Amino acid sequence: MARAATTSDAFNAVAEPRRRDILNYLALQERPVGEIVDSLGLEQPSVSKHLRVLRDVGLVHVRRDGRRMLYRTNAEAIRPLHDWASTFERFWRHQLNRIKERAERKINPSNNGEEAEFISRRKNDRDSTEN
Repeated sequence: MARAATTSDAFNAVAEPRRRDILNYLALQERPVGEIVDSLGLEQPSVSKHLRVLRDVGLVHVRRDGRRMLYRTNAEAIRPLHDWASTFERFWRHQLNRIKERAERKINPSNNGEEAEFISRRKNDRDSTEN
């Protein structure tokens, strides 16, 4: 099966780690290409290429300020990525709860984890009914 073009949708565009780095960097504020290059330590032609892909799928907006091109994230276009990833949040939450319980058992070994396990089971039961 042929791989989809990077410009076919947001998911394919962010499959490239450097594009995710650029999006993370732009999340805080609008920035010019030169600042992205300096901050991320990438070559200017590479950054421009990645920005073009991100712009083509709508993940970033660009505006001209004199001779400079300023890029910023497009939150609405990023929403589908967030919505999809959030479907897995309960798995991450479950793992974090297990890590927390282990840490608490190490701190308080007399508890033996029975109370924490009971509380965790009750919470997980509620979570599964909410989803």
